Amino acid sequence: MSDVIRTSRDGAVAAITIDRAAEGNVLTTDMLRALTAAIRAAAASDAKVIVLRSTGADFCRGRDGKGGPLNPTALVMRDQVLQPILDVYDAINGAPQPVVCAVQGAAYGFGCATAAACDVTIATDVAKFRLPEMSHDLPPTLAISALMPKVPRKALAYMVYAMPELDAATALQLGIVSAVVPLAALDAKVDEVLKIMTARSPAALTAVKDYLRSAPMMEPRGAAAYGVALLSGVLTSAAHK
Repeated sequence: MSDVIRTSRDGAVAAITIDRAAEGNVLTTDMLRALTAAIRAAAASDAKVIVLRSTGADFCRGRDGKGGPLNPTALVMRDQVLQPILDVYDAINGAPQPVVCAVQGAAYGFGCATAAACDVTIATDVAKFRLPEMSHDLPPTLAISALMPKVPRKALAYMVYAMPELDAATALQLGIVSAVVPLAALDAKVDEVLKIMTARSPAALTAVKDYLRSAPMMEPRGAAAYGVALLSGVLTSAAHK
């Protein structure tokens, strides 16, 4: 799937591009596996930051269910259809480097969840976000799992049940995205953020991601102690001296 999931390297940045613009960048199960593999390969490299982009007017309009198993058992459905979705979210969360995402247009279903799962997400002012799965009586529990750490429960329930199309300003308020810029300024803003981030040491970058990922699930004293441990490691690292 190298023609759809493209990878490149620009200095300290590992870039991953979804290139299926004619289909709204919807991804088949095989493409999801290729995306996971690309993220994990970037995570295993010496890149300081990973950036996820897509081509065309849409960021990602969700999943393409074509080509799936016929009349699958529950076990086959879990392992061959659903697990590849979770693997993408896990790869983003598990990468030691921060993952920056650029959202230029529609981010629906899997696309919305992926945008939220990334550590820093820059969206344009024409980007749209929606969870449409319940229109087919499909509870979007996998997307919810990626959105829960970022979006308040009441807002998330509204997104699932009422299925509104959210504009970028609302997505910013809810924590789905980090910043909103005009469409023409997206590439420049992403490049600016990447330049700032890659000027930092790998130890500092990974420590921040580790803390943001782990500390919210700790009780306050444990979170503080873990913060001390991470900061101590950075301050005594060779890169900091």
